[in-house]
Amino acid sequence: MNGNHNSINEIERVSNFFRKNTIYKFKKIIFCPPSNLLSSFSKKIKSKLIDFGAQDISKINLHNGPYTGQLSAKMLKDSGANYVIIGHSEKRLIDEDFKTIKEKINIALKNKLKIIFCIGENLSQKNKGSSLNVLKKQILSSLDKKKINFNNLIIAYEPIWSIGTGIVPSNNYLDKIYRNLKKFLKEKYKVNSPIMLYGGSVTTDNVVTLGKIGLISGFLIGGASLKSTSFIKIIKNYFK
Repeated sequence: MNGNHNSINEIERVSNFFRKNTIYKFKKIIFCPPSNLLSSFSKKIKSKLIDFGAQDISKINLHNGPYTGQLSAKMLKDSGANYVIIGHSEKRLIDEDFKTIKEKINIALKNKLKIIFCIGENLSQKNKGSSLNVLKKQILSSLDKKKINFNNLIIAYEPIWSIGTGIVPSNNYLDKIYRNLKKFLKEKYKVNSPIMLYGGSVTTDNVVTLGKIGLISGFLIGGASLKSTSFIKIIKNYFK
């Protein structure tokens, strides 16, 4: 999410919704605000159903030193983060390769931060029919078999061509992606039940259809999460 200090009001409305609707007591919402808002938000919102994460982490694992502008794992945890997004396509577009992503994942795990690891192919890769090969390569390049613990890692599939475009893959397309990812993760990492999210133009309407895909555990929501009204409606529609 983005926003400013007034965004706390939107999160408070979501928190109040959960408090009044105990039917959702076994669900989990993770808000990942900008780093300048993380501390104040996490201190003000106290709910067993709401947790906080950071949008990025430094690949440098030092708590002190001449690293102006870097956000270490310790700084994020001190600010209230229990999760961190790593590998988002918008970061990869600017300056992040998979060597850096791997370093960040290992640092997050070492510091007991849970990871939301983003993978996704671009439109050209999709049109060439290489989506699955691209996703597998991204995973192998980022996850160290000796260090990774899938109890602390969530995989978020975000097709780059879908983010912010309003174009959502068909359920058949997504079902194939998730079935193959699950098979691949079991073969390569011996994990039977990976937590896998979907992200990319999720709305109050299409979440109903997306929710029919059994291997999707939840959603990484962008623009639709900025207003509590649309976000709460997504929650209602998904779980109804």
